[in-house]
Amino acid sequence: MHSKNHYESRLVNGYTLPRLVEGEDRWRIVFYAHDPESNTMKRKRYSVPPARTKAERRRYADEMIYNLSVQLKAGWNPFLKLSNPREYALFEDVCSQYYKYQYQLAKDNLRRAKTYNGYTSFLHGFKKWNDTLEKPVVYMFQLKDRVIDAFLDHIWIEEGRSARTRDNYLGWLKTFCSWAREKGFISDDPTAKFTMLQGKRKREKNRTVIPREEMLRLREHLERTDKHFLLASYILYYCFIRPKEMSYIKISDISVAKSTIQIHKEVAKNWKDAVVTVPDHVIKLMLDLEVLTLPGDYFLFSYDFRPGKEYRLPKYFCDGWKKVAKALKFPSEYKFYSLKDTGITEMIKSGKDLITVRDQARHHSLQMTDLYTPLAAVGANKDLKDYESYF
Repeated sequence: MHSKNHYESRLVNGYTLPRLVEGEDRWRIVFYAHDPESNTMKRKRYSVPPARTKAERRRYADEMIYNLSVQLKAGWNPFLKLSNPREYALFEDVCSQYYKYQYQLAKDNLRRAKTYNGYTSFLHGFKKWNDTLEKPVVYMFQLKDRVIDAFLDHIWIEEGRSARTRDNYLGWLKTFCSWAREKGFISDDPTAKFTMLQGKRKREKNRTVIPREEMLRLREHLERTDKHFLLASYILYYCFIRPKEMSYIKISDISVAKSTIQIHKEVAKNWKDAVVTVPDHVIKLMLDLEVLTLPGDYFLFSYDFRPGKEYRLPKYFCDGWKKVAKALKFPSEYKFYSLKDTGITEMIKSGKDLITVRDQARHHSLQMTDLYTPLAAVGANKDLKDYESYF
């Protein structure tokens, strides 16, 4: 009889190779495999049925050894009763595959860089928490609803983070588990019973709108010091073109005849080609600055926010805003992106209908646009002012 150490010395990926052990009467196929519950190597034995001759019995034993070896190599574990071998996959290995999958989506422009960074950040947070557990998730079959429940409570209650943060983690976990099910690493969705704490309530946008008098100061300052950055501010304020989209605008995307700027789907937030209207006074500023006389393949905003061949990151606008905000002594809550929120809010207050604003802002629904509507802009319905019933 061979010793336990003999089998453990032939360890292969969490198991030892099966081998025949012959006794006087009982023959067994013996091997060791990792038991996830106890986190130890345990011996497993299968009896070889009797046969008419020893040679015939050895052939049967060889066949058993071959079949067991194939199953073990495929991920089968004799101490688990799962029908899907992929559920035995190591959690760490699956996470590595998930990282690669998300990276490829981002590389092929099927996933935004911001989304990729968010998803990988959520996964990092979940893995970091898992590593602190006495019994962490080692195999994918261990990713159960009780684990999800404990993690969400950890985020919200133990760490004292907001309900929104807890919901954001849950949203990511649902996408992660959906991907894992699609790949066959889990059979059931462990997030299915969990719901968002904030539900689907329509919340008023937590936006910082810059007051009118401060916007006038901004315009006067930029007219004196930097008309090219004034143009960038106008495009965000009047056209609602996001900084990332602005960074990709080329001279050829601008049509004076149509008073439009084209946004290409590769950089648009909703992945759709779009055309936005440019007010006449913004077109006039472009003409005054002579930006439209330059080659069509020039970026509208390159170095110093002037047209040029070099692409500048969206962060370049924020850096330029910081200098302006410092000069005007704006509070820190006034961000460059606040110009878009201010522009939408002011357009609604001016009496423009929500459909017009929705189309200019490229919102997916009127409900989204309506989140920008301040209560002060909501007036009485003229059709109801003279209404009187029998009551």
